[in-house]
Amino acid sequence: MDQTFPPSPADDAADAAAAPASGSAENASPPASTVAATPAPAATFAERARTALGWMHTAHFLLSSPRLDTLPPLGLPEIAFVGRSNAGKSTAINTLTQQKRLAFASKTPGRTQHINLFGVGKGQVDDAVLADLPGYGYAAVPREAKLRWQRVMGNYLMTREQLSGVVLMCDPRLGMTELDEVLLEVIRPRVEQGLNFLVLLTKADKLTRAEANKALSIARLQAGGGEVRLFSALKKQGVDEAAEIIWRWTHPDAG
Repeated sequence: MDQTFPPSPADDAADAAAAPASGSAENASPPASTVAATPAPAATFAERARTALGWMHTAHFLLSSPRLDTLPPLGLPEIAFVGRSNAGKSTAINTLTQQKRLAFASKTPGRTQHINLFGVGKGQVDDAVLADLPGYGYAAVPREAKLRWQRVMGNYLMTREQLSGVVLMCDPRLGMTELDEVLLEVIRPRVEQGLNFLVLLTKADKLTRAEANKALSIARLQAGGGEVRLFSALKKQGVDEAAEIIWRWTHPDAG
């Protein structure tokens, strides 16, 4: 029958000699510099949206210009908001920034004929610019004024160096107009080179589910690789998504 015997004093001494001393390198904790840092978890969409909306709420008026040659380069990423008159452009800007009268919506569509710039940034330090371009396509505007503004907008969209993204407002009940399609052709070369592009289908609360799905499908085909979202200022639909997209465009390293 096997028995377990207690260790002899000699065995105890041998074990003690073989055991590493307390505080030796074998038992010591590794230097702090060799401990791998645990990466911070990626922010959730809800967290990014809250950050984006808080950031956009800081928007404030910078300047207004009737001509491109008097529009100074500000050295900040610029996001242009474009769309036909009455597509809900000014309302969308005011909704995204949670300000009632930041972007001026004229009672007479097509009468707002200036490029308006708004600075955005926390701590009173701007890190991006929102550009509200005049609405286009309204019949009551004289033909000469229409042509002049088409040239100004075309030059802005093609040549503005700090332009980082374009947000096109489109009423899905009307679909993209001929002028919307012209605008898409104007910016297509820059989109292919990396310019960010988003189509917001405004007044989406007026659509049935089937109409909304159809409008999304058509707009995605026409957008040429740009992002497309439903948007309703009245129901606050798509506000979080649009703000988060613009935040990502202007803060690519924020995660």
